[in-house]
Amino acid sequence: MAGNKVIEARKINKFFYSPAKTQVLKKVTFSVSKGEFVSVMGKSGCGKSTLLYVLSTMDTDYEGELYLDDHLVTGRSSDYLSRLRNEKIGFVFQFHYLIHEFSVLENVMIPGLKLNKKPREELEHIAVEKLKIFDMYDHALKKANQLSGGQKQRVSIARALMNDPLIIMSDEPTGNLDKKNSDLVFGIFRELVQEFDQTMLMVTHDLELASKTDRTIEMEDGMIISHR
Repeated sequence: MAGNKVIEARKINKFFYSPAKTQVLKKVTFSVSKGEFVSVMGKSGCGKSTLLYVLSTMDTDYEGELYLDDHLVTGRSSDYLSRLRNEKIGFVFQFHYLIHEFSVLENVMIPGLKLNKKPREELEHIAVEKLKIFDMYDHALKKANQLSGGQKQRVSIARALMNDPLIIMSDEPTGNLDKKNSDLVFGIFRELVQEFDQTMLMVTHDLELASKTDRTIEMEDGMIISHR
């Protein structure tokens, strides 16, 4: 059940300069607890994807404070943040970003290889176990470009789980999928939360999907206007 704070944003402000100074995030404050499935909703351009990049530590040019696993990460070095991302955060994007020349198994192993904490044989075993969760083990030796869109997205979720991350962040994860595959991917997310106590933060403009998460944070013009 939801407990400790996994991630917390305190008064996050973000500006773009192109060429005029524009504030895209305004005093954004909220937290996500362990085992929670939280969606961030809002119209295109409201700042939700920008917020995700800040929360994921990929964008460090902001005002305010960001905590991950109760540690302040604001102001830390890029090397530290790169290691932290690889160890603590799993990513699922609208576009799966699989490497087509690699096999499905090799794609899933990538975060583990980057972290470089376990021998290759052990990483292969872990990757196989992740693929089994998604009924993709039979496709392990196929090249990524031989898969359908829905299969690619399932592989990208398996890859996001490779290092047993503290939190999975997803940006419009079903944006490129038809209704059937969209429901399938969302069902996987739900199962990860319920069966594996995985913490999930999902950016979406799909009201139906958002309504099925534990809590929805609604954004407008760079601000949080409601939690429900």
